[in-house]
Amino acid sequence: MVNAIAVLQGAAAAVYGYVTFHQCGPNEPTTIYANLTGVPAGKHGLHVHQFGDLTNGCDSLGGHYNPFNMTHGGPFDDVRHVGDFGNVEVGEDGTTHFKLDIDNVNLLGPHSILGRGLVLHSGEDDLGRGDSPESKTTGNAGARLACAIIGFPNTSN
Repeated sequence: MVNAIAVLQGAAAAVYGYVTFHQCGPNEPTTIYANLTGVPAGKHGLHVHQFGDLTNGCDSLGGHYNPFNMTHGGPFDDVRHVGDFGNVEVGEDGTTHFKLDIDNVNLLGPHSILGRGLVLHSGEDDLGRGDSPESKTTGNAGARLACAIIGFPNTSN
């Protein structure tokens, strides 16, 4: 089994939380768990982004990670980016607990998401089905609310 973690933090907002990734082996689905607090109520897009660079905050992470040159989609669409996780739904208390099993996300190999960025967006991901010009590239999910770099967890704790 391979495990990874991303610790999300918001720049101006009080967003904070962990996203963990677990994959039993090559070509096996990856399970993603998110536990977040301080997030505005509603649906928020969650995506893997191209770079693991926070020198200019969330803006340094680049666009969506898209090694197969696909259009944006939902987590179970045949055509989607690697790391199109859809939406996390946040309650009025600002917390969310999200779980997703997804088949196109790898923690090892040439298309690994390790070292890449993870972004929680301010708005709902339209899953590539909207009328906006941004729909097929970003899901029209809005600004970057919080972000992190996906890395290996410290297992010595």
